[in-house]
Amino acid sequence: MKKSAIKPFFTILREANPSPQTELEYTTVFELLAAVLLSAQATDVGVNKATRKLFPVANTPQAILDLGLEGLESYIKTIGLYRSKAKHLMETCRILVERHGSKVPNTREALEALPGVGRKTANVVLNVAFGQPTMAVDTHIFRVSNRTGLAPGKTPLEVEKQLLQRVSAEFAVDSHHWLILLGRYVCQARKPKCWECLVAAQCDFKPKSEAPK
Repeated sequence: MKKSAIKPFFTILREANPSPQTELEYTTVFELLAAVLLSAQATDVGVNKATRKLFPVANTPQAILDLGLEGLESYIKTIGLYRSKAKHLMETCRILVERHGSKVPNTREALEALPGVGRKTANVVLNVAFGQPTMAVDTHIFRVSNRTGLAPGKTPLEVEKQLLQRVSAEFAVDSHHWLILLGRYVCQARKPKCWECLVAAQCDFKPKSEAPK
């Protein structure tokens, strides 16, 4: 994608969705952190189903600890890899209580020191909760960035670095939401819905897929 196409690309996406939001349901920064931690290799829909039952009962680090491991597992067992995620979340809650006064830290270093919190999870929390212009490269963003030519890269980190270089400040905070939604609903893995895409004219993908007859 030529540099000249990037501003129109994001301008069109912004006009269609001026205030994009994560599809994970949360009301506090800790709920967001817990939901993102649980969402690895799982759908937002599946995570939301579990947290709708969990959060009314336990939505603070201490309340999760009070549930105990088996108690926590009983709420999230519908999510893939729930046993390892439960252990990570329990240990994360312990660290938050002991080292951070039960508050979620707002630095990458402190977030990535939490069990089960990798670079992508930290980027989501920094962006969504704290408004930092980070790029959380998931499978959707990785695919869209490469397919459109916006930010080609062989690894998520390469794509992230390209996005940080190529996306201007005016779009930086919201851009990862627009790219996720584009990838989830339009620029899908098996066959992109180019005929529905608002930014097909800016995209380098060829040949564009045609609408089913």
